[in-house]
Parts: sequence; structure tokens; C-alpha cells
Amino acid sequence: MKQSAGTLLYRRTPRGLEVLLVHASGNYNKKAAWSIPKGKPDPGEELEQAARRETLEETGVVAPESLTPFGSIVYTKSRKQIHCFAGEVPITVEASPASWEVDQAEFLPLEEARKKIHPDQKAFLDRLAEVVPKP
Repeated sequence: MKQSAGTLLYRRTPRGLEVLLVHASGNYNKKAAWSIPKGKPDPGEELEQAARRETLEETGVVAPESLTPFGSIVYTKSRKQIHCFAGEVPITVEASPASWEVDQAEFLPLEEARKKIHPDQKAFLDRLAEVVPKP
């Protein structure tokens, strides 16, 4: 089974919880769903390290020192397994596309993120809502 690892980074704002999502670049992805920043681990690379590397490569954001494993989901169609690690970043952290792989990288309010994220990845947002108290 193909493996991928990424981060679900969040920040607390006066408007509520915001999460970092990316949108894949390319004409064929114009209508594609958004995703947590993620990618394939290099040979011998630990999943959390791959998640950190991919987040930095795609968004320019350094993941916090402490990340919480959020388990994994398996895409319904492709059967690819996505491993997620969550962590809080300061409200001042900003993201922008840092790679040709993504054309957008933004912190989105949780409810907006639910509308844009890949349907199979919504489980990560549900897990976040369960463990992070509402402001």
C-alpha cells in the first residue's frame, strides 16, 4: 500500500480554530479538494520526519517541536494510506506555497476547511475538534 505522511497544523485565533491546508497545483487539479501538507516518505525516513519535511517544502512552515500522532486514514478510491501528525503553531505563523506542487497554502477556519478538504481526510478534522477545546 502506498504511504504518505503529513501534518495538521492549527492555530487559535479570535475567530476560532484555523488549520493549514494546501491545494495541489496544475490545471488537472483546479477542482481538486484541498489536503493537509503531505508526501511520500523517503527510503528509511520515519513518518513524522517525512510529515515535517513535506510541510516545510510545501508551505514554508516549520512544524512545532511537539506533534501528536493522529493515526491514519485510507483513501477510498486509491487505497493510499495517509498518516497525520497534529500540532499547534503561534497565531503569527503564516503559510504560502513554497513548492511547485502546491498553488495555495492557507490557514482556514475549521468550518471552511471541512468544505474544502478531501472527503477522506475529514476524519483528521474530526479528531482535532475532539481533542482541542473550543475557545
